[in-house]
Amino acid sequence: MPNAKVLEEKKAALAALAEQMKSASAGVLVDYKGINVADDTKLRRELRAAGVEYAVVKNTLLRFAIGEIGFDALAPVLSGPTALATSAADPVAPAKILNEYARKSNGKFRIKAGFVEGRVITPAEVGTLADLPPREVLLARLLGGLNAPVSGLVNVLNGNIRGLAVALAAIAEQKGA
Repeated sequence: MPNAKVLEEKKAALAALAEQMKSASAGVLVDYKGINVADDTKLRRELRAAGVEYAVVKNTLLRFAIGEIGFDALAPVLSGPTALATSAADPVAPAKILNEYARKSNGKFRIKAGFVEGRVITPAEVGTLADLPPREVLLARLLGGLNAPVSGLVNVLNGNIRGLAVALAAIAEQKGA
């Protein structure tokens, strides 16, 4: 039986992990087996720059945390080495960075599962999420779609006014002649 101090530390770690996962807009679980320290350091630096929290997590602790927050569908992937990457701000960032790294690693680094806005997703869905264009591009497309009908209306109205002006000029020229 662990002493009270160790038990309290474990409870605090569990509460912190559960809160991190609950407050994250997205997260990805990976199997990091087979990568070297230099590659791991490079990956961690890239994730940190994107505002993603990345840490190796014990499967037992993660199992308790997912049970506490209702992500029970993640339980089957909790075997072998597991690392968790979460992002509170950008739901695409962890998926994009880790998916790219998994592609380059030739099977050494594998995505196990993920979650977005409280929903558990498969590795294939993590790949789909990673292939989304950046937020700015999506916003530009949205604004372009909203702007198109207005631009079309302006062109139609300009065409009618231009046609009226040409017709009036022709009538004035005809009367003046």
